[in-house]
Amino acid sequence: MNWSKLKKTLGPGILFASTAIGVSHLVQSTRAGANYGFALLGIIIITNILKFPFFEYAVRYANATGETLIDGYKKLGKPVIWIYFLVTIASMFFVTAAVSIVTAGFMDNLFGLSSIYPSFKLFPVVIVFIVSTGALLTGKFSVLDSLIKLIGIILFISTLIVFILTLINGPSEHESSFSPLDIFDDVGILFIIALMGWMPTALDMSCWTSLWVVEKIKSTNYHPTLKENLFDFNLGYWIAAFLSICFVTMGAFLVFGTGTVLPKSSAGFASSVIELYTSTIGNWSYLIIAIAAFSIMLGTSIGVFDGYSRVLQHSSKILFFPEEKTNSKRIYIISLIILALGSFSITAFFMGEFKNLIDLATTISFLIAPLVAIANFKLVGKKYIGEVATPKVHMKLISYLGISFLTGFALFYIYIKFLK
Repeated sequence: MNWSKLKKTLGPGILFASTAIGVSHLVQSTRAGANYGFALLGIIIITNILKFPFFEYAVRYANATGETLIDGYKKLGKPVIWIYFLVTIASMFFVTAAVSIVTAGFMDNLFGLSSIYPSFKLFPVVIVFIVSTGALLTGKFSVLDSLIKLIGIILFISTLIVFILTLINGPSEHESSFSPLDIFDDVGILFIIALMGWMPTALDMSCWTSLWVVEKIKSTNYHPTLKENLFDFNLGYWIAAFLSICFVTMGAFLVFGTGTVLPKSSAGFASSVIELYTSTIGNWSYLIIAIAAFSIMLGTSIGVFDGYSRVLQHSSKILFFPEEKTNSKRIYIISLIILALGSFSITAFFMGEFKNLIDLATTISFLIAPLVAIANFKLVGKKYIGEVATPKVHMKLISYLGISFLTGFALFYIYIKFLK
């Protein structure tokens, strides 16, 4: 593989990883370990494996056709693109709100913003919204993104060090009266669904990966080989998958059975996560870890704002302005403003209900995952991308298992929640 050409390819996979390593890892994986020990580790590994093909197909389709998955959904029929558009509208405000409130928690923990205006509890969230939308409106995201990727590497190395030291030191001593939670009761089942929703991230975000691949090709004027694009994506995906295991381990070894209860507020939870690092590495590392964790969450927040706005921009042009030469930048800005206003309203409504908002957003993502999985699988048939680029037999087998897995759990959730 030619390194000079590979450098032109690298980017979308790293951006995927930096977006994925957010709520699903810092919050959900840590909660899984802290509340259930290693009981959910198998679920996390299986989910990462069974969702992998449908993310990979986004890269495969974009490389083979030079188009995004959204363009592909149009080829599957107008009802498909409409369903995706409506599903995006239904979920984007909750997902963006959830990411923003977690980001605000890490920002508040680092800068103590809530102490500036104690009576205005939404102040840290307002700052996150201003920074996220401002970076995209002013076109400064590229500079910030480069910095976030660098800090993301620091967080990755720090997490790896804590993971290794945690394994060496072994689990913390359990309380004598400790009794583990039941993963098979209704609360446990509902948490499992929420955990799988964003493991390693929401499946409907596979469209973003195809958008980033297409944009990378345009910006570099270089069309990578399929092998180069897949190398970039696989690197980012499996780093994100591995880090989810690291966070589960940290929660299981350092919190599970100790009597420590993770706070329900976003700022308190952020402080507890950072304490997992400092208690293992040393207090001297607090500022480094706090900055790295906040930065990776800010990168996730900006990535979510950008991803949903691009999806709305692209799908709106296909659905409402197919023949017109509309101003894409204008549609993007309008989409970004709508997303910000709607998400902020959700955030204000759920203020103080940090855990419930996270579980709701991740559950919504899981319930729509089977639809996205089926559509992505259909688009990598030779009818759409040619025989050379179609996935191998083992990927097709994992796809069938993944669709069955996602559909089965989605139906089980509906039964538990509404029919039982």
